[in-house]
Parts: sequence; structure tokens; C-alpha cells
Amino acid sequence: MPLTNSATRYGAGARLFHWLTAALILTLIPLGLIAERWSAETSDALAIKATLFSLHKTLGLTLFAVAVARILWALSQPRPAPLHPERRAETALADLVHWLLYGAIVLMPLSGWISHAATTGFAPIWWPFGQSLPFVPKSPALAHGFATLHWLFGWVLIGTLALHIAGALKHALIDRDATLPRMLRGTEAAPTTPAATTPTRHSRRPALAALLLWAVALGGGPLLATTGGSRATSDTGSTAPLDQVASDWQVMDGTLSITVAQFGSAVTGSFADWTAAITFAEEPVAGKNGAVDVTIAISSLTLGSVSDQAMGAEYFDAGAFPTARFTAPIRPDEAGGYVADGTLTLKGVDMPVTLPFALTLEGDRAQMVGQTTLDRRNFGIGDSQTNPDQLGFEVVVDVTLTAQRGADAGADAGTSEPGDGS
Repeated sequence: MPLTNSATRYGAGARLFHWLTAALILTLIPLGLIAERWSAETSDALAIKATLFSLHKTLGLTLFAVAVARILWALSQPRPAPLHPERRAETALADLVHWLLYGAIVLMPLSGWISHAATTGFAPIWWPFGQSLPFVPKSPALAHGFATLHWLFGWVLIGTLALHIAGALKHALIDRDATLPRMLRGTEAAPTTPAATTPTRHSRRPALAALLLWAVALGGGPLLATTGGSRATSDTGSTAPLDQVASDWQVMDGTLSITVAQFGSAVTGSFADWTAAITFAEEPVAGKNGAVDVTIAISSLTLGSVSDQAMGAEYFDAGAFPTARFTAPIRPDEAGGYVADGTLTLKGVDMPVTLPFALTLEGDRAQMVGQTTLDRRNFGIGDSQTNPDQLGFEVVVDVTLTAQRGADAGADAGTSEPGDGS
């Protein structure tokens, strides 16, 4: 069987690419839908969900590679002459659908890949080349935008695939011509018009029309992302921004982040909205240098691809417990730094927490860096996740901030600037 195309048949190369692409698409669409809807309520269910997503992502990259190779092959080959060249509108529509399909099988996996690279979370791609992409930063906003495009491109793919299949069925059941046997078995079939037996090249007009439609779709993705499309972030537990608080030291900048291991990978997220009322003096009084009172808006947490899941009742339950609070006196420690040794109230549970930190003072400006480790089980977070290999028990909390002494520190006093959310 010849590898290349001729005027009357498709070669083995084109047919191999066609059916390999079809098999991947018809596997990926249901696999993605099943993975999205699979429960994550127990350790076993979460493990299955992660496996389904990893398989979906890995096959998606396979589709991307096959699609690029298929398009390059198609552009290098003559196209068999259409069997009914007199049906110009039908031929043009078929060409348009083909170019839309080509775009979908490239853009859909590519958008999913970028969304994966821009976030942190479970379900890695099964390959040895890492999970990141050059020039793609870890950014929840970027990940969300490309996840929205991925969802949109998926529907474009489903729609154009339905048109493609409908066209094939029309040729097989109504026209009863050799269009389908051409692609199934490489059957040779000449056009109904004898003069139209010369191999053709791909027309530019359907390609340009498809490009225009893809431009519209690309423009619609950001609109959906900002107006609450189907892939928009859940509003579970969303709250109004925290009010500013009175403080002797006003927070000018800072991050409050958490890191937990999920399926062997560190997942880091940050709270964008938190306030800190701080009193501090260089000389201790009765063994204390001051005190801190921190309030955290739970719904402001971004935690990679599992941000929405983290807000649910099984985890932070942001709807019932919209804020967490840490209050503690500040004391010097034996290592020359300081320690905030107090109480963390999270998900309705009060637990003693010790936060050691280093402090650099330059006049009325202070820079603080601290870290502590919590056990999520103490707060009833992820109780059903009993396997630490799937979801670690330890949660590392990192705090960095810059504060200014006095009430004239600026408009953002008392509220942190959003972290990078990676």
C-alpha cells in the first residue's frame, strides 16, 4: 500500500494519522469528563481521580504531537480530488470543518498543557521531562484562563467532530459513494467529473475562514474566564475583603503561604487576603516584646489545581468557617530570634501553635520571615484522606512580611498584598 496520497486515494500515512487521531480523541473526551466528575471524598477515590487525570494529560500530549505531525504530513501531500467537485458549497464546508478540527486537536491539548504548567497540584504528566513549560509562570490567573480555553476548545472539537461524522455518514448512507472506503481501506475512487482527477492542494479560503473562527473562540475564552463561564472558579465560601485593622506596625507587603505534599509533589498556595494587628518593642517587658493578631480569609486561598476542592466541607469548609485567626504574644527565643507562641483557630478548632521567626529592624521598618508546621488532622481537614502518600499530614506555613512602625504607613496598612499563588 503506497504511503503517499494520489488523485484518487489516501495513502497509508494519511490514513494512519486519521485513525490514530480519531482513537485518541474518542478516548480523551470521555476520559476527561469522567476524571472531572470522579469523587475525591476518600483516599482511594482521590487516587483514582489523580490517575484518570494523569492518563488524560499524558494522552493529551500524545494527541498534540500526533496532531502537529499529521498537519505537517497533510500540508506536504497532494489531496485526493473530491468525488463530487460540482458540489462546491459542500466541498468548502468539508474543508472548513477539517481546518477547524486541525485547530482543535492542536489548541485543545496545548491549552491544557499550559494550564497544567501554570499551576501546581496533583495528577502529573507521565513523562520524564518535568511538569513546567518555558516562559509559563506559576500563576492561578493564567492557569484559570487557559483552563477556560481548554473547556471552550473542547466544545469546538466536539461540535466539529459531530459535523465531520455527519458528513461521513451522509456519504456512506445517502450518497453511497467511496468517500469512507477511501479512508478506511485506501480504496481508489475517481471523481464523478472525469476532468477533475488531478490531485489538488489545500484551498486557502476554508483555512482562512477557520482561522477567523478560531480568533473569535480565542477572544471568547478570556471573556468566559472573567464573566463566570463553566470553568470559572467556584464561589464556595467567598467572602467580602477583610476590613483593615488598627496596628502599631502596618503591613506594607507580605505573603502567607502553605505547602502540602500531594502524591509525592509539593503543592504550594497562598492567601491573598489577611490582616495583622501587631505591637512590638525592641526591649521586652515582662518577657514579651509584643503581640500579634492575624485574621485570614479562607476563600482567598489559591492552591493550584485543587483550590476549589480545598474550599469544600471535607477540607477548609470555607462556607461554614470563612476566617481563621492566630493570636499570640511575641517573645525572644534562645536562638536570638523571636517566637509567636499562641492559638490558631481554624475550622472551629483551637490549637496551640508556635511560630518562630527572624526579624530584621532598620529604624521604623521591619522585615520578618517565619515558618511553622501544622498537622491538618488536628483541624479536621481531609479526614477521609488517611494515606499520607496521597495527601500529606504535615502542612508547612511560611510567612514573610515588611511592616512600618506608625499609623501613616499607607493605604494598604493591615492587609497583605496578594502572593503569587503558585
